[in-house]
Amino acid sequence: MAVVGSNNQSNLTQSDGRQLAVVTGASTGIGFCLAQEFATHGFDVVMAADEERVRESARDIESLGAKVYPVQVDLSQEAEVEKLWREVEATGRPVDAIAINAGIGTAGEFADETDLRRELKIIDLNVRSTVHLAKLAARQMKARGAGRILITASIAGTMPTPQMAVYGASKAFDLEFAQSLRYELKDSGVTVTALKPGATDTEFFKRAEMEDTKVGSKGKESNDPAEVAKQGFEALMAGEQEVFAESASIKLTGVLGRFMPDSVKASQHQKMSKHGTSE
Repeated sequence: MAVVGSNNQSNLTQSDGRQLAVVTGASTGIGFCLAQEFATHGFDVVMAADEERVRESARDIESLGAKVYPVQVDLSQEAEVEKLWREVEATGRPVDAIAINAGIGTAGEFADETDLRRELKIIDLNVRSTVHLAKLAARQMKARGAGRILITASIAGTMPTPQMAVYGASKAFDLEFAQSLRYELKDSGVTVTALKPGATDTEFFKRAEMEDTKVGSKGKESNDPAEVAKQGFEALMAGEQEVFAESASIKLTGVLGRFMPDSVKASQHQKMSKHGTSE
């Protein structure tokens, strides 16, 4: 039986007792673990990622008893977002929950070290596709009067992020967007939750070419993607506004960060994210 939370989602239950969730960035890391959470709590899952591996990952999720729809798409491209949504609609089922999780990053001095094309792709994926998918999902959910939206932001979205200026700004956008959308939908039966993990042991740092940074080589060890996903899923189902995940240190950093000067936070972030600082 599907998990039913506090905002009266029972009308979403399918005849076989399973609901439908959409998860992006689902082939590995937090996204894959979110798909596991949904599957083990009564959801079938549309799993989207930009690599062929999503099909293998889908087979792993199917072993949990869920019906899984793998879709290989590059969500940094507008046409590919529309392609994903066509695949969702082809299931003939309403979207009961969506985890907008796909994201990429890069590190270096903005003025003369990072690549502009890479940074524009970060904006396309982390910002534009988040807005695009949220628009499609929110319209359907609001019309039906029920649904859940999880947006993966980051603790990086709560502070200045020198050496990762565009990534941090993209996650600040995701966080404020989630908060604003939540307020707009507060009386509609649709909830919006922001997931704010710290550095997590995923392939993010390898893809961002940050393995020679302190955060990329050591900091990621503090967070387990399965536990991040578990906390995010629980917050989503409880209808919470946001959650810092996973470790106690991340939660404490999130709380204390509200009282720390931006200059201090910026200095700390630069020391963690600068190339050549790995331990």
